[in-house]
Amino acid sequence: MMDWKKTAMLLCSACLCLSLTACGTQTEKKAAPASSGEKKVTVYMPSPAGLSKKLAQGFEKKTGIKVETFQGTTGEILARLETEKNNPTADVVILASWSDGLNLKKQGGLLSYAPQNSDKLVKGWQDPDHQLTGYSASAVGVIYNTRQYPKLDADWAELGDAAYKDKLAIPDPEKSGACKDFLAGYVNKYGWSALEAMAKNGMKVPGANKAALEAVTTGEVGILVAGVDYNAYTAKKKGEPLDIYYPKSGTIVNPRPAMILAKAPHGENAKKFMDYLLSDEAQKLVADAYLLPGRSDVKAKGTQLADIPQITPEWDKMMALASKAAARLNELCRR
Repeated sequence: MMDWKKTAMLLCSACLCLSLTACGTQTEKKAAPASSGEKKVTVYMPSPAGLSKKLAQGFEKKTGIKVETFQGTTGEILARLETEKNNPTADVVILASWSDGLNLKKQGGLLSYAPQNSDKLVKGWQDPDHQLTGYSASAVGVIYNTRQYPKLDADWAELGDAAYKDKLAIPDPEKSGACKDFLAGYVNKYGWSALEAMAKNGMKVPGANKAALEAVTTGEVGILVAGVDYNAYTAKKKGEPLDIYYPKSGTIVNPRPAMILAKAPHGENAKKFMDYLLSDEAQKLVADAYLLPGRSDVKAKGTQLADIPQITPEWDKMMALASKAAARLNELCRR
C-alpha cells in the first residue's frame, strides 16, 4: 500500500514538473519580440520620392534587409508618428526640417547613435547627443519663370516692390518644413517688414512645395519665394522654364535629420540603415537628387554649400516662433 502511494506521489511530481517546464517555455516565447531577427526596416522619408526609392533599393541590395517606406511631407510624417505613438511602426524617421527633428528629440523618443562616417559630416549637421544626423540638406531660394523674367536677382526685401505685384507665391509654411524654417530664420534676423510688403503685393499660397512650384512652372505667377532648391534644379533639368538663385541677404540651409526611434521594432537594422545613409553610394544618390550631401567630402550637383549665402540658424529661437510665424504669414496672405 505504501509502495502504491509513493508511486502515485512520484507520478504527480513528474507531471507538475512537466507542466511548469511547459509554462516556462511559453512565457519565454511571449517575452521575445515578434520582430526579433526579422530582416526588415521601416523608414519614413520626405520627398523626393525617387531618392527614397533608390535608397531603399540600394540598402536592400547591400544588406538583404527589406525596406518598407512611407513617403510624405514632413507634416504628414509627423501626423503619422503622432497616431502611432503608442504602437510605433517606424524604425528610422527622416524629416525635411531640422527644427522638427529637434522637437522629436525634446519629446524623448529618439535613440542615440553615431553612424559610420559621422566624422565626415558637415560641421553642425549632427546634434551633440547623436540623435539627429543631417545626412543631406536643402536650401530655399527664389525660383522664377524665365519666360516672364529672363534674369532675376532681387533680394528678399526688394520683392515687396510694386514691380512684382501679383507675381509672387510662397509654399504654405504650415505644410512645408523647409519654408517654415526659412520663415522663422528670416523673421528672427530681419523681422516682418519684407514679408508684409510681399503679402500686400498679392503674394499667393498655392499649397505645399509641389503645388507652389507648379504655380510658377505654369506661369500663374512668375516668382516663388522660399522655393526648395532641389525641386528647381530637377525641374530645370527636365526642360521647365525655371531658374533659381539665393538672395544676397542669405537663406536657411536646412539639414535633413535622420533619426532612430527609441522604440524602433527593428533597432539593429535601423542602425545599419543609418550607416548606409552616410556611405559613398548613398551620398552620391543624395547629390544626384540635387540635395546637399551630408558629408563634407562629397560635392553637390547644384550650387556648392560654400557658395550659398546663409543666415546662421538660431534653432532654439526659431523653434519658439516657427508655428506662430507660419500661421501669421498665411493670415497676411489671405487679406
